[in-house]
Amino acid sequence: MYVELALLAVFVFLYSAVAGGLEKTVISGPMVFTIAGLILGPLALGWLQPELDNRGLRVLADLTLALVLFIDAANADLGVVKRGLVIPKRMLLFGLPLTIGLGFGVGLLLFDQLSIFTVAILATMLAATDAALGKAVITNKAVPPRIREGLNVESGLNDGICVPILFLFIALALGTDTGGSSAGLAFKLVAQEVGIGLVVGLGLTAVGARILKFCWARGWITEIWIQLPVVALSLACFAVAQTLHGSGYVAAFVGGLLFGSYPTSARHALILGAEGASETLALVTWVMFGAAVVGQSLGHFSWQVVLYALLSLTVIRMLPMFISLTGSGESTTSKLFLGWFGPRGLASIVFAIIVLNSGVEGGGVLAMTVVCTVTLSIFAHGLTANPLARRLGPRMESRKG
Repeated sequence: MYVELALLAVFVFLYSAVAGGLEKTVISGPMVFTIAGLILGPLALGWLQPELDNRGLRVLADLTLALVLFIDAANADLGVVKRGLVIPKRMLLFGLPLTIGLGFGVGLLLFDQLSIFTVAILATMLAATDAALGKAVITNKAVPPRIREGLNVESGLNDGICVPILFLFIALALGTDTGGSSAGLAFKLVAQEVGIGLVVGLGLTAVGARILKFCWARGWITEIWIQLPVVALSLACFAVAQTLHGSGYVAAFVGGLLFGSYPTSARHALILGAEGASETLALVTWVMFGAAVVGQSLGHFSWQVVLYALLSLTVIRMLPMFISLTGSGESTTSKLFLGWFGPRGLASIVFAIIVLNSGVEGGGVLAMTVVCTVTLSIFAHGLTANPLARRLGPRMESRKG
C-alpha cells in the first residue's frame, strides 16, 4: 500500500510542478496520467498494483466527475450561455437521440452476438461526453465563447439524461417487467432523474451559497478552509440527488451554474480553491484507469471493438451533431468542431461498471468497447485540442459558412 502511495505522491508532485508548461502543448493531463498508469502498473514495471474493484473505481470516477461538472459550470459565462443556448439545446434534444440511434444501428451490424437491448446499452453508454476530457477546449480562449460554453453545457447535462435511458435498456435486456410502454417509461425516468437533479442542485446550492456569502462577509472562512466549501457542496449535490433516485450529474452541473451566478467577491476565491482538488482527483482517477483497466485490457480488443470505438468517436458522434446544428447559423467548421470534441471518459466508465454489476449478458464485450473508446478518446482529443483550437478558432468567429 505504501509503495503505491509513494508512487502517486511523487507523480502528483512532479506533474503539478510542470503542469502549466504541458498545458500549452499537445500533451494533455489525462494522456500523461494514463501513460503513467500503464508504465507503473502491471503492464510494464509492475510497481503500481492497485487493489481497486469495480465499486472503488466507480466511486472515484463519480466523485471526480461531480466535482469537475460543478466547477466547470461555476466558471461558465452565463451571459454567453443564454445568448448561445441554441447550440446545447439542439445537441441535447436532437443530436443525443440521433447519436444513440446511429450507435445502435452500427452496433447491430458489428456485434451480431449481442441482443438488441444490449446493443442499445452500448450506444447509450458511449453517447455521453466527458467534461473532464473536454476541459482543454472549454478553457481555451482561442475558441469562440459560444462554442466553449455550448460544449460545456452539453457535456454537463447529457450524462444525466443518459442515466435513465441506460437503466431502461438494462431492465429490458434482463427481461425485467417495465410496467408499461418503453417510450412512456423512458420519458418518465428521464423526467424523474432530471427533475430531481434540478431541484436538489438548485436547492442545495441556493442555501449553501447564501451561507458562504454570509460567513465570507464576516471573515469566518479562513485561508486554511477556503479549499473545502465548494468541494463539499458539489459532492453534497451529487450524493443527495443520487440518494433520492435523481441524477447526481445534473445536480452537480446546475448547482455549479447557480453558484457561478452569485455576484460576490468570495465566488472566485472559493472556486479557485476547489480546482486543485478537482485536478488531483482527476489525476488519480486516470492513473488508476491506466494501471487497473487499460493495462489489463490491451490485447483483448477484437477488431469489432476497435472499429466500433473508432466509429463512435467520429461518424456516430459527428454526423448526428452536424445534422442537429443544421439551420442554427453555425458554419460548417463550427459544426464539425462541435461534433469532434465530444470526448468519452468518466461517465462512460461509470456506465460500464453499472452494466457489469447488473449481470447483463455480453457485459464483457460492452466493457471492452467502452475501455477501448475511452482510451482512444484520451489520446485523439488530447492531441488535437490545442492545435485545432488555435487553427480553427478564428474561422469559427463567423457563424456563416
